[in-house]
Amino acid sequence: EARGTSCDQRLEHIVGTERARILRVPFRGASGEIVPHWISRFEIWPYLERFAVDAEKELLAELGGRPDLVIGNYSDGNLVATLLAQRLRVTQCNIAHALEKAKYLYSDLYWRENDPHYHFGCQFTADLIAMNAADFIITSTYQEIAGREDVVGQYESYMAFTMPGLYRVVNGIDVFDPKFNIVSPGADPHVYFPYTEGERRLRGLHGEIEAMVWGRPGEESRGQLAERDKPLLFSMARLDRIKNLAGLVEWYARSERLRATANLLIVAGHVDPARCADREEREQAERIHALMDEHGLDREVRWIGAQLDRNFAGELYRWIADRRGAFVQPALFEAFGLTVVEAMTSGLPTFATRYGGPLEIIEHGVSGFHIDPNHGDEAAALMADFLERCARDPAHWLRLSEGAMRRVQERYTWARYAERMMTLSRIYGFWKYVTNLERDETRRYLEMFYALQYRPLARAVAGGG
Repeated sequence: EARGTSCDQRLEHIVGTERARILRVPFRGASGEIVPHWISRFEIWPYLERFAVDAEKELLAELGGRPDLVIGNYSDGNLVATLLAQRLRVTQCNIAHALEKAKYLYSDLYWRENDPHYHFGCQFTADLIAMNAADFIITSTYQEIAGREDVVGQYESYMAFTMPGLYRVVNGIDVFDPKFNIVSPGADPHVYFPYTEGERRLRGLHGEIEAMVWGRPGEESRGQLAERDKPLLFSMARLDRIKNLAGLVEWYARSERLRATANLLIVAGHVDPARCADREEREQAERIHALMDEHGLDREVRWIGAQLDRNFAGELYRWIADRRGAFVQPALFEAFGLTVVEAMTSGLPTFATRYGGPLEIIEHGVSGFHIDPNHGDEAAALMADFLERCARDPAHWLRLSEGAMRRVQERYTWARYAERMMTLSRIYGFWKYVTNLERDETRRYLEMFYALQYRPLARAVAGGG
């Protein structure tokens, strides 16, 4: 079911790199048959143990030996990295990307009620195993580890909690452990660069961009913008509850000032709810449709259901900057905020949630603005204030745009990230070698926890292998 993509290719070279490749290993069911279809991240747990065994064989065959480092990403990837690192006896690095426990309120206390849809029992158990097994952990921000005075950190939320009827956690993770490191990601400078760099611009894409933005409603689009002279408020994300794009549509719908000063452009999910991948995406799509119907937004909101090519997305950011628009990231929580960095490096003034990474990325009033997704009326008023001031004083938009580009260039680049990652790999690889005996007790406990808790939970997930 590749559907025009390359996801059915076993080995694929990554364009623009010298030695990086994607090695794809399929999931297999209970009787060994390949699973041909896409699986939601919430339903993936029963397949991971067998996948780790299959991936080990493929890796050893492809590399001709053991790798030096295994890096996991997200809860499922980190669990697989744990299994691989244990079997291969190599250094393990975890990158959470996002820990769902901090995103879904009371998800531990009400895990049983949520289990049919989210399987938090599996996920939180996998998180505990992987974060304690890792030799080192990379986070994007300090908040990801320990939060703030008024907000618990993602890792901090695993220190002590209870899942009634399953288990109680005491000292689940030590957030002061030196295995934690803050290394912020960046935006690819070959793809995301300032709108002012005219000689690098992909102007050949402008016709396609204009057709997408100004076009008529279609199978995967809704709304047709009537007033093209208005600046665009732009948002792009997955269509799920946490990303809160339906919330952004509601803020816009209820703000007469915002509707008078800007159009809203959203790129997310599928416009047709029947094509949505899971229940949560379908609910959000239906909510956006209901809001557009209720408030008559079809001449002011353009909703595109698409996954954009990176180069196209980069030029779209810059095209919107040409028209003095802004980027909005309205999430209820955002672990880091890579789209925030991409928009800022392109020169777009950015409004982003104050819950999570954007609070550290953006300097409020200098390189963008923090918004509270729990107070949509205030967020809408802040955006309207900015756009109205820019209409009176165009230099104000330029000041924020320049501040955004400067902030990213100083702090968020992939070159710095890669250099730091390689340094940490060498340090923790040596540390693993000299302290290996001291970790045997922890390793044995985690193996027991995996066998007694994770494995039965994974088997209970419907459709498991």
